[in-house]
Amino acid sequence: QFQQVQSMMYDLMEWRSQLLSGTLPKDELKELKQKVTSKIDYGNKILELDLIVRDEDGNILDPDKTSVISLFHAHEEATNKITERIKEEMSKDQPDYASYSRMSSSPTHSLYVFVRNFVCRIGEDAELFMSLYDPQKLTIISENYLVRWGSRGFPKEIDMLNNLKVVFTDLGNKDLSRDKIYLVCQIVRVGRMDLKDSNSKKYTQGLRRPFGVAGNCL
Repeated sequence: QFQQVQSMMYDLMEWRSQLLSGTLPKDELKELKQKVTSKIDYGNKILELDLIVRDEDGNILDPDKTSVISLFHAHEEATNKITERIKEEMSKDQPDYASYSRMSSSPTHSLYVFVRNFVCRIGEDAELFMSLYDPQKLTIISENYLVRWGSRGFPKEIDMLNNLKVVFTDLGNKDLSRDKIYLVCQIVRVGRMDLKDSNSKKYTQGLRRPFGVAGNCL
């Protein structure tokens, strides 16, 4: 069962990379989303987890907006599909090593980042967006990691103090072969329109304004 789940995780990682690439046509994107949800539901079944009921597009049904009869039919249909899938998997004589060959030919790498502190005189709350950046192609090659920092010099969620960690995943050999990769931190100030405005009756709270940016070559 471990090898089976491992193979499924490899498939999901590969499909996730395709979804994040943003290069798929609309019809292929819809088909890939259905494959992802089907794989997740199948994995939940073999791991004896709860069955998630979805609509035709793969979206989770809201029990507050769906009738009991519709939920029952959707649950019954999902159970039948998963049962058929299990029979197909059990009827295979040989295990599928395609995912292992894909991973060996296209290995993925990860970057672990631990945010210990943020020192910048802003005077208000801030949002920090951290990402990986290719300076030659002038493009961001990862998702953003968001940290909300308070005006007193601590994270907004105090429980996250000394626990701000992120792993940038799905980095392939192509990314490692880039001439330079920067870890970029974009700083957005959250508060007044003008820092000099001290009259509470004149300024509006909660405005998001670009404040600064920092980068470090990896």
